[in-house]
Amino acid sequence: MWVCGALCRTRAPAQLGQRLLPESRRRRPASASFSASAEPSRVRALVYEHHGDPAKVVELKNLELAAVGGSDVHVKMLAAPINPSDINMIQGNYGLLPQLPAVGGNEGVGQVVAVGSGVTGVKPGDWVIPANPGLGTWRTEAVFGEEELITVPSDIPLQSAATLGVNPCTAYRMLVDFERLRPGDSIIQNASNSGVGQAVIQIAAARGLRTINVLRDRPDLQKLTDRLKNLGANHVVTEEELRKPEMKSFFKDVPQPRLALNCVGGKSSTELLRHLAPGGTMVTYGGMAKQPVIASVSQLIFKDLKLRGFWLSQWKKDHSPVS
Repeated sequence: MWVCGALCRTRAPAQLGQRLLPESRRRRPASASFSASAEPSRVRALVYEHHGDPAKVVELKNLELAAVGGSDVHVKMLAAPINPSDINMIQGNYGLLPQLPAVGGNEGVGQVVAVGSGVTGVKPGDWVIPANPGLGTWRTEAVFGEEELITVPSDIPLQSAATLGVNPCTAYRMLVDFERLRPGDSIIQNASNSGVGQAVIQIAAARGLRTINVLRDRPDLQKLTDRLKNLGANHVVTEEELRKPEMKSFFKDVPQPRLALNCVGGKSSTELLRHLAPGGTMVTYGGMAKQPVIASVSQLIFKDLKLRGFWLSQWKKDHSPVS
């Protein structure tokens, strides 16, 4: 992918469907300068000054490292993924847009190098991840405010730490916030091999929930099915199978799901709704098909189905401590 060739010396293996970008990052205050330094700096970053096609608007630049003040933390980035939201943000069609010019990347993990005299929550050697999106993780190192960071254990896999802040959190909140699910209950989801989808499978399995995982048909379907089942998936079906009348027999043995998680939209989301139990909820958190969610009147009236949306960034705003 374009960003790896520009910034990385090495590649870390992908986790939860994402490509990883080792080493990257720097500071994000609105007043920060993103102009290239006169002399080549240790800090390299992928910067965009305008919204548009990432391959055209993102440039590799050398940045000056800000001085470490009282509440500042100097961080060396260890890994940063390329998430679809990163691309959408650069394109300018995401719900949250940083002030331009900006450094790309919303996720990642770094190691603390040094801290200011007023820092109490982190120390050199700690691993940290962004507290909120828009920090700009595609850089080799940076100086951040302590409040912009969250510490994570350093004994977990690097790839897990780098992708911990968005997909697993999204999966967890959707599983607990919309329906009161108990062990043995079923959920159904599309895009099951996505980062969120794989996190849903693992968290649901740990909570005793049964997952019905929908995939598009593909040449390596069996290999992917086996991988998802190794993560804890109970059932894996294709979009085509979900539309067949035989699914009625399937739901004689498997409880109808009370929760559907939609990341695709279009016909795929319509099929999820068709198989929801009466009174169930479909939560939409993405729209990969770029098609609207269509619900029939009968589903809304006679089955009393609920349509909800979820965006982790908004959830964080709604649940942030009052200062």
